[in-house]
Amino acid sequence: MKVLPSSFFENKTLKVARGLIGKYLVRKYYSTPRKRYVVAKEKIIETEAYVGPRDLACHSSRGKTARNEMMFREAGTIYVYFTYGMHWMLNIVTEEKDFPAAILIRGTQNFKGPARLTKALRIDKNLNGKKLGRKTGLWIEEDLKIENRKLKILRLPRVGVSYAGVWAEKPYRFKLEK
Repeated sequence: MKVLPSSFFENKTLKVARGLIGKYLVRKYYSTPRKRYVVAKEKIIETEAYVGPRDLACHSSRGKTARNEMMFREAGTIYVYFTYGMHWMLNIVTEEKDFPAAILIRGTQNFKGPARLTKALRIDKNLNGKKLGRKTGLWIEEDLKIENRKLKILRLPRVGVSYAGVWAEKPYRFKLEK
């Protein structure tokens, strides 16, 4: 397994969103009940791309705010926000600094849905603004042995963004075909 470098996330958002399918989200955290560190590794099977300020489904389409300021940072920055008053959402910033685009990690092999994923892996506001990496306790790996085989990936409209007009129908969600 190889940890993805920050340069992977400097590419166009749609390319990164598709490229994350089949990679592994790795989370290391301290488990109080177990009194030890736990490392969880989850295969990413679903992502959504938010391609910048022109994308009306993207948080940055309304300008820079305290909530979305992490989107304006360097590629590979973790952007975690709270939604519906109860769920944390995990995003990874893409492209260049000051171009606010990001990818939502929608699901993994064992956790369908972004809220279930963040709850299970203890992802919350404490990671917001940090860079992906082992030091942070959240990173992405690729299995070099299986990266060479072709994955069947579906392109679909994003979920829960009907307010975004024509942008809601863009096929910016990527999902591993079963």
